[in-house]
Parts: sequence; structure tokens; C-alpha cells
Amino acid sequence: MSQVTFKGTPVKVTGTLPSVGEKAPAFTLTADDLSEKTLGDFAGKKKVLNIFPSLDTGTCAMSVREFNKRATSLDDTVVFGISMDLPFAQARFGAAEGIDHVVNLSAFRNTDFLDDYGVRMADGPLAGLAARTVIVLDADDTVRYVEQVSEIADEPDYEAALKAL
Repeated sequence: MSQVTFKGTPVKVTGTLPSVGEKAPAFTLTADDLSEKTLGDFAGKKKVLNIFPSLDTGTCAMSVREFNKRATSLDDTVVFGISMDLPFAQARFGAAEGIDHVVNLSAFRNTDFLDDYGVRMADGPLAGLAARTVIVLDADDTVRYVEQVSEIADEPDYEAALKAL
């Protein structure tokens, strides 16, 4: 269990984050067309998992926009925006914001993702949602970078994450 803050108030996060050097846990999440996507569906590509509470918050939306902008120059890499938002909301956000280089995936059907990746907020006003975390995987799904942002309202370190690719 780890701890982050939400606007300065401590929030417990359950589980254990994957460690650099270990294989990432397999996952199945829901795409905006309601199809299921697995980690294996993106085999052979490097991956950036941008995990966050909800697209309906300014910082979360900003992180998706920023990763979308930076993803245009990434080769053999897929960037994910992963939250508990319903796929319909993710699709609306993507269309409205012109998000075309980030694959938004929802954990609403497969909440075990939050536990497997150690990102489930256990208390606080956003309990049950994902703590802001960025995990970078190589083409073989080995973890190369992990950042759980200590203050939920802060953006992740984009430079450090992309440098790990």
C-alpha cells in the first residue's frame, strides 16, 4: 500500500506498483467501441500507460492532451489513457479534443486492473478510482519506468516517462 495526496489530504492507494525490470501484469480493458483490448493486443510495441482518476478533471484531461501531442513523434509506441470513465465518455472526450494518438481504455468492467497495477485509491473523495500513475513498458512488456504522482492534482513527469522508452 502506498499513499498519495489529493489537494494535500492523504489518500491510501492499495496494492503494489509493478517494479522496474519485471513483466507487466496482463490486462483486459474496454475500448471506446466497447470491445475488449488486452495487453497482448499490442505485442511488439512499446507502451505508455497513463493511468488517472477521470477525464472529467482538468489535470487528467491535460495529461491526455499532452501525451497525445508528444505521441506524434514516437515510433513503435502506443500511449494509453486508462481510467474508470465509461467508454462513451472517453469517446466523447477524444472526439471533442482531437485525441488521435492515445488509445483510451476503461477499467469499468475489469476493475482488477486497479489492483493488479497497485493504483486503486482506497479512501478520500475519489475512492475506487485510479491514482495518477505512469508506467512505461518495453516491446516485451517489461516495466521500464514507474511514477505514481504524489499529488493527484499534479501532472506526471512527461519527460522522464518518454525518456524511458
